[in-house]
Amino acid sequence: MVALNLNTSTQLARSIILQLISSGVTDAVLSPGSRNAPLSIALYAAQQRGLIKLHVNIDERSAGFFALGISKASLKPVALICTSGTAAANYHPSLLEAWHSQIRLIVITADRPAKLRQTGANQTTLQAEMFRSCTQYEMDIAGAHVDLAPALATLEKGPIHLNVQFDEPLLPSDADDWLGQVVRKPYLSAKKEGLGLLKINQARGLIVVGHDRAGFTTTELEEFISKIGWPLIAEDPLSFKNALPHASLFLTSAQIRSQLKPEIVIVIGRTTLSRSVNSLIKSAAREIVIDPRIGDIDVKRVASEVYLELPRVENTYLADSNWNFLWKKYAEQTSKALSEIPKWGEPNIARSLVKSLGSGSTLYISSSRPIRDVEGFAEYRDGIETFANRGLAGIDGNIATAMGIASQRSSCTALIGDLSFLHDHNGLLSASGVNLRILVINNDGGGIFSTLAQEGQSGFEEIFGTPHGFDLVAIGEGLGIASTSVSSLNELEYELMKPISGISLVVAMVPTRGENAAQLRALIARISQF
Repeated sequence: MVALNLNTSTQLARSIILQLISSGVTDAVLSPGSRNAPLSIALYAAQQRGLIKLHVNIDERSAGFFALGISKASLKPVALICTSGTAAANYHPSLLEAWHSQIRLIVITADRPAKLRQTGANQTTLQAEMFRSCTQYEMDIAGAHVDLAPALATLEKGPIHLNVQFDEPLLPSDADDWLGQVVRKPYLSAKKEGLGLLKINQARGLIVVGHDRAGFTTTELEEFISKIGWPLIAEDPLSFKNALPHASLFLTSAQIRSQLKPEIVIVIGRTTLSRSVNSLIKSAAREIVIDPRIGDIDVKRVASEVYLELPRVENTYLADSNWNFLWKKYAEQTSKALSEIPKWGEPNIARSLVKSLGSGSTLYISSSRPIRDVEGFAEYRDGIETFANRGLAGIDGNIATAMGIASQRSSCTALIGDLSFLHDHNGLLSASGVNLRILVINNDGGGIFSTLAQEGQSGFEEIFGTPHGFDLVAIGEGLGIASTSVSSLNELEYELMKPISGISLVVAMVPTRGENAAQLRALIARISQF
């Protein structure tokens, strides 16, 4: 029963929180503020009753990625709450990533009453629909009550935005037991069954799986792939037992690509960042894309055929044993060539990290070079769970995302570049109760550019290489985090053997960006001689 003298802001906040809890939301990420006080107080009361887990993060940009990580790991929607003004704008990067990956975030931005908009009122801007390009549903809410059902019904397709107008007074004036009757419903994902029929009559086919798997589980995909029988390459080779490793490396050879030119390619999710893999895909006469995002986000994506769900498969082709043999041969030859690369360097660091992980481990892989090194140099590991931000593949928010994932697991390891670390070390401010080991590859700048077309351009170091010169260990220690540096494979393996407890930072002091790029070019040259 609501007290008769209860102010409308308190009523509205309680109405929202009750509906979120009832719909199955179990985690909320809150950044402190004044205008969102009604929501903050209501959330704290819900946490005290054990109805929701409240994570407080003072930096809204990091908070957004932290919530993204929670949703990735839990597969459930997460509420994300802030005050008005620039606080709300800081959610934009994480919302873009969530939009392109269809991650379920419920963004709640507190606002002043509509009558104050465009009047010069403090901390007041046009927040309503500020995220309309990257949310499935937008609501501008005022009054004492609201029905969130229409907005919550769209969560399967990605984030939603609730802009909530709160007028003074912002604090409750009652002591009602407003949580006494709440009933939590388990959150159930509403996946559709694929109704399409895919007819295959070509023997020389290929399956390519992007890192986020288009939202499908590895179990779903392995069952689908087994019905087809073609070679499989995956941006995340750790998760698929039958994936051929090192494809992004040996496909850099135009001669090898010509021998492995497929008649038909099935792409599940978005294609990898590898130019060699993308070149091979585009050489096929028939390209089939399977990705639910084509219906709402990637609506202009084209292929010979597109499917929003995994279709039923009808095979009529005669198997070509030489086709699978060729793929396996080049994967094995590349694996042998990798035994000749320098022991201490970025490729072998990625390989050593993956090998060190025990079954049941969780690994977060940052964008830029780390994800490419894992794709190119690592191999399948049974029982390893992997995550990465592949929606827009930014270097922002990687620490915060890994922290959010770690909050849902007993522990997590993150492989991150030095610029990604510097870009998001604010994410470490939400470290309470999380077990996360962060392995930073420190090559003093943007190592990725030394392996791309920008290398050698006039002014390269100033506008691409961007050496920073910072002591990352000192930064970690300044934040109260156990930090150390390593300069050899033995030192790294010793650190990786330690149990993960709390937040720890291992900084790998690797050869220069130029040396790494030269080693990669030498490796590619050897592979091209196969």
